[in-house]
Amino acid sequence: MTLCISLSARPSNNGTRFHNHLYEQLGLNWIYKAFAPTDLAQAIAGVRGLGIRGCAVSMPYKEDVIALVDVMDPSAKAIDSVNTIVNDGGSLTAYNTDYTAIEQLLQRNAVPASYSVLLKGAGGMAKATAAALRDAGFRDVTVIARNEEAGRALAGLYGFGWRADADPSLAADMIINVTPVGMAGGPDAGSLSFPQESVDAAKVVFDVVALPAETPLIKAGRAAGKTVITGAEVATIQALEQFVLYTGIRPTDDQVRAAEDFMRAQ
Repeated sequence: MTLCISLSARPSNNGTRFHNHLYEQLGLNWIYKAFAPTDLAQAIAGVRGLGIRGCAVSMPYKEDVIALVDVMDPSAKAIDSVNTIVNDGGSLTAYNTDYTAIEQLLQRNAVPASYSVLLKGAGGMAKATAAALRDAGFRDVTVIARNEEAGRALAGLYGFGWRADADPSLAADMIINVTPVGMAGGPDAGSLSFPQESVDAAKVVFDVVALPAETPLIKAGRAAGKTVITGAEVATIQALEQFVLYTGIRPTDDQVRAAEDFMRAQ
């Protein structure tokens, strides 16, 4: 049996259900498990030593794990952020499929590059999102981050602006939350990541938080009649690309839809 895992401070069943459902559909003798490591270095040593084929990496480990891998694929090296590790005989190669997910969802929802954007967050996922925005031609982007050093660094890397807080006076065509605010099980699970005024002013409301699929921000966006892009959609695309990296198999669209339905039916 081949083992794949995920490492996250707040593990969810999303990836577990998605991957395991595809393994079953395709008749693969594989299994996927989620873990919350207390020591990241030991966890990665376990991936290497135990021959674990694939490892998904979630917040807050996407940057810290860089020092623990052997090879950085261009998808991860370009943004100094990792969400996927593939183990080839003890050699660990790091990738980033978050970028792909953001890129595809912007295209799928036909979001004009002329839109102004408020991007809240400055961690690894925020880097992937900022890079996808830049590469898609977005120029009027403001990074919202209370950590001034991290916020300014991210904004400067892509030629964007920076603000410490998303106060109610800030408005943009698209707002994107890339922080844990609204995440199930967290201290801010019931909180809006942006002021209601910013939601009302936006045309597109995007939350990368995958659990729950209907975060407070997404609920507010739907109630206000906005185009919404959910973290569950992000999770499906990035998990699919991880599956391909691990197995070398690209499932059919029908198989992916069945796995997505199974993932969301929990």
